[in-house]
Amino acid sequence: MAKNKQEIIYLLANKYDLPLQEIEEIVEHQFKFVARIMKEGKFDSIRLPYFGKFTVNRKRLAYIKKLSKDAK
Repeated sequence: MAKNKQEIIYLLANKYDLPLQEIEEIVEHQFKFVARIMKEGKFDSIRLPYFGKFTVNRKRLAYIKKLSKDAK
């Protein structure tokens, strides 16, 4: 089993015969999507196969929201 993101990207590129850059964009988009959904508060945790389970730290989220309001 792959141990890090770069290894997974390489394995997927070889398996599906696609350019590394294209696979990397797909993987990065997946992380951006997860971050957006979690910021919206739709889920407390999200599991990505091969990458693990990601959870929201509620105190940190409140702090980030406060900073973004103060910046406006």
